Amino acid sequence: MASTKRSKALNKGGKFPSPTHPIGTVGLELAELAHLLSSRTPLALAPEAITAVKRSHAYLTDRLKQSDAPIYGVNTGFGSLYNTSIAKKDLAQLQTNLVMSHACGSGDPVTAEIVRAMLVLKVQNMAFGHSAVALPTVQRMVDMYNADMLPVVYERGSLGASGDLAPLAHLTLPILGLGEVVLAGKRMTSSQALKKLGWKPLELGPKEGLALLNGTQFMNAYAALLALKATRLAKLADIIGAVSLDAYDGRIEPFHPSVHAVRPHPGQAVVAGHFRELLKGSALIKRRKEHVQDPYSFRCIPQVHGASRDAIAYVERVVERELESVTDNPTVFDDEDLVISAGNFHGQPLALALDFLAIAVAELGSISERRTYKLIGGQRGLPAFLVAEPGLNSGFMIPQYTAASLVSANKQRCMPNSVDTIDSSNGQEDHVSMGAAAAIKTWQVVHDVERILAIELFTAAQALEFRRPLHSSALLESFVTAFRERVPFVQRDVLMHTPMEAALDFVRVVEVE
Repeated sequence: MASTKRSKALNKGGKFPSPTHPIGTVGLELAELAHLLSSRTPLALAPEAITAVKRSHAYLTDRLKQSDAPIYGVNTGFGSLYNTSIAKKDLAQLQTNLVMSHACGSGDPVTAEIVRAMLVLKVQNMAFGHSAVALPTVQRMVDMYNADMLPVVYERGSLGASGDLAPLAHLTLPILGLGEVVLAGKRMTSSQALKKLGWKPLELGPKEGLALLNGTQFMNAYAALLALKATRLAKLADIIGAVSLDAYDGRIEPFHPSVHAVRPHPGQAVVAGHFRELLKGSALIKRRKEHVQDPYSFRCIPQVHGASRDAIAYVERVVERELESVTDNPTVFDDEDLVISAGNFHGQPLALALDFLAIAVAELGSISERRTYKLIGGQRGLPAFLVAEPGLNSGFMIPQYTAASLVSANKQRCMPNSVDTIDSSNGQEDHVSMGAAAAIKTWQVVHDVERILAIELFTAAQALEFRRPLHSSALLESFVTAFRERVPFVQRDVLMHTPMEAALDFVRVVEVE
């Protein structure tokens, strides 16, 4: 794929470009986006993108001079008002009105990391050269990203149909000097921010407002960051699950390669191999077992974790295709003398993928909680609730309650949003994806699974201490030692919220390969 070649070229020698990251005409890769956001490298439009943007804008400008033929959203109304013609003198006002009238977001503001990702993805979408926007408009979004001038965008309001209209309207308002932004950590009006930066508001030309509002950049910003986080959590779930397996005195046989060779799901084999590597050299895993098999939450880890890994891999592929996609409407093909009103803004590919991702990650949390439950049950030589003097001390009884409550909430969230739809715009937009709703609920699922895994690690590390003087593998002992720098062993009842939150902090920052 073109983006693969581009990424390899940019990453020659193992380093991404510095001091700026060029946005070209072949799209981004997920790893490239991750690096860009984490390093906060400034953006710059590549020469080929500048050429493409100028060419597309000049084509539409010339076409409007030569003909009054209707072009949706350029010299017509929007949605069900597509049959209403707009006079040439009102074309600029049409675009400004569009942005203002569509800025109908509601609820809480989205996080800074999502807004930054939205800016990058919107710049990339216009840089393909199929949107007919003026170069200063694209450059203003580049400048906003580089100045960390982040528009205040709200969670609710998108149906994921004509793209993410309401969130993208709020993303666009600061270009006009409207709405609010966060600049240098302070929320203020866009007009105040423009004054501080010495910038003037821009006036949108024909189609520019529509190009800025149409697209899947809200959904895909969530999907991209969630796919990256889910991949990390899947690896972390293996490591934490391996600590639990050794602490529970589990068996290694279910991870034997022959088992997975006869059921060749790729994720299953990867997980089994990961566990064999994690447990290599463990005295605990090698010792003679009194039990002939383990409960499913231990014995079926390769099958459950592996299925989630395969689902996450599918989502990554969908996200990467979307990172290479033009999701504007109408789409301008200047080399073919075509302006086509179609449906690339529809969020169905992302909506389905996000629903799938929510289910896949929720299952990592579900099986994790079951392992926590087994560890505190007073089985296999472990004390009830993993504490001295059970009864006087409740020990790890209630962390499992918390994990169970999070798992239950995730089960309720995993009803697919993508099977829902509703009429909008007087029936013109009669099938919508609900991809934005899928994105928001998946964000909640993934972050709660992070909490569930932190509780499992808190519990498993406690259980492991009752196996001394035997030790786990060098890899796992090193992992637990690092954990112990933040979270001490619980001798007797303490205020458990404090070490639980410390466990969560550890899970959020620990490096995983």
